[in-house]
Amino acid sequence: MTPLKLAQRQLEAYNARDLARFVACYSETVRVFRPPAPGPAIVGMAAFSEFYATQRFNRPALHAELVNRIAFGNKVIDHERISGVAAEPYDIAVVYEVVDGLIQSTWAYAA
Repeated sequence: MTPLKLAQRQLEAYNARDLARFVACYSETVRVFRPPAPGPAIVGMAAFSEFYATQRFNRPALHAELVNRIAFGNKVIDHERISGVAAEPYDIAVVYEVVDGLIQSTWAYAA
């Protein structure tokens, strides 16, 4: 699967709040970075699944609107507008790094 198709698949699963389909897009050793913190905020599938199950997919109004997407090589950069997490929608840029057909690392930059 191409990085573009994988990014789209995980976005659709996110908006459907389909945890199984969402995490299937990610490596067992996934790492989530939230700069400016230098280290990963989430490491590994267990922590990743727990976060999305308890902090995102339990929110009925959760939705990510794709504003723009750029792809090159094994990286996809999405500008997303997130609703249903905070009182007001907010913008975020997420870099997805794909290795061996799965998302290995993400970097999320909040506006």
